[in-house]
Amino acid sequence: MKKYKYRHELKFKISNGCAEVLKSQLSLILDKDKNALSDGSYVIKSLYFDDINSNSYYEKLDGVLYRKKFRIRTYNDDDNFIRLEKKMKHNNLTSKEQMLISKGIYSKILNGKLDEIDSPTGLLEEFITNSKTKHLVPSVIVLYHRIAFTYPISEVRITFDSHIQSGLYNYDLFDKEVPMYDVSEPGKQVLEVKFNEVLPLHIANILNDIPSCKEAVSKFAICRSIK
Repeated sequence: MKKYKYRHELKFKISNGCAEVLKSQLSLILDKDKNALSDGSYVIKSLYFDDINSNSYYEKLDGVLYRKKFRIRTYNDDDNFIRLEKKMKHNNLTSKEQMLISKGIYSKILNGKLDEIDSPTGLLEEFITNSKTKHLVPSVIVLYHRIAFTYPISEVRITFDSHIQSGLYNYDLFDKEVPMYDVSEPGKQVLEVKFNEVLPLHIANILNDIPSCKEAVSKFAICRSIK
């Protein structure tokens, strides 16, 4: 049995104004993500998979305590860095397993040619098995801009997600003609706080000063809901 490392994950909706204040405060004590572009952000685009009955979507809506979903993720449209990921949630804790895949493997997955993938191992083999037994199919593309801060103690990672968009019926992450639909709540951003055992007190104190609404925000569910 695999042993997964689970982390705390808190999600909030905050106003754009509060987000800018918080970014300024955090920049004094945390590091910016090294993968950011010149404006400090980077673009994440994910293709989520679900079964033909949309069980992952409905499990999220129903608040099932243990659930998992597969996705393929890119950063800044870089086709030399494509990750296959499995995200698991157990109560209020999350864990993630990931591996890099080639553009060729990505294309075979997208086109349903799983049997043409030579000697899959690890997460890729698990994904192929799940795809065949649970009839996983592409579900929705989710795109957003992210600004991220990191702190080494307890592996703290704080992110701000904005300009959330959903792709509907074209599932190619690298197709520039995919129509995207803005699903962001006007004037709001999604704040995510991830950490291992304990959130350091000086970071917690900064977060406590920001008016926010803690809720089970899921970009996947928001984007999937418009289909």
